[in-house]
Amino acid sequence: MPALRYLTAALAQAIDARLMAPTDGAFSLDQLMELAGLAVAQALAADYTLPKYTRVLVCCGPGNQGGDGLVAARHLAHFGYEPTLYMPKPGNKDIYKRLEKQCVNLSIPRLTTLEELRHTLSAQAQDVILDALFGFSFLGPVRAPFSAVLPLLRDSRLPMLSVDIPSGWHVEDGPVRLQSDEGEDLGPALDPEVLVSLTAPKLGVKGYKGRHWLGGRFVPPTMAREWELNLPEYPGGQQIVELPRQGAL
Repeated sequence: MPALRYLTAALAQAIDARLMAPTDGAFSLDQLMELAGLAVAQALAADYTLPKYTRVLVCCGPGNQGGDGLVAARHLAHFGYEPTLYMPKPGNKDIYKRLEKQCVNLSIPRLTTLEELRHTLSAQAQDVILDALFGFSFLGPVRAPFSAVLPLLRDSRLPMLSVDIPSGWHVEDGPVRLQSDEGEDLGPALDPEVLVSLTAPKLGVKGYKGRHWLGGRFVPPTMAREWELNLPEYPGGQQIVELPRQGAL
């Protein structure tokens, strides 16, 4: 089988646009986000099993990446996990607010301040971190409040799963040292144990050596062939398929 294609930022954006075009893919943003979030929840459940990893700190950014995280938090609660939300800068779009309300309806707790985040990490009150802060459209440097959040998550030493691309990584160049918009060196990039790429992996994660899942079972075969994505088959009813570890035969 031909090698899996890794996407540039421009191609990833073009594919998203085609998937949501009414005369093409005809998906709504809600549908794609629901499928992506379910895939993330399934991957976390596959890697961090109950009851050892019951408490999940779900960190959500203000964009679509954060929406995926909110969907994942809802599913994880239904799976029997105990998610806690942390949204340093909540999104203001209607879809984001509705997803947030769905989590409220499940009594999923939420951290509201940086100090609360610092306390829950230092008190070892979480078992695993779900990183859904930045997506493939992120371009550094890292602005406040995220410039304080990313180092805290990295230095917690907790197991971590990242959605699509680890927050703070360059979508095409991969892990780079974190730098604030004020020029402060924030140290190394996040180094998650698990990655869930959505639609297709991005160029910046090529060479990633952790456990790597592909999620978001929504690309029509005709589009996959057109873009030469060379996607693997998903097993049964799963929304995820594991990709070979880099360097594996």
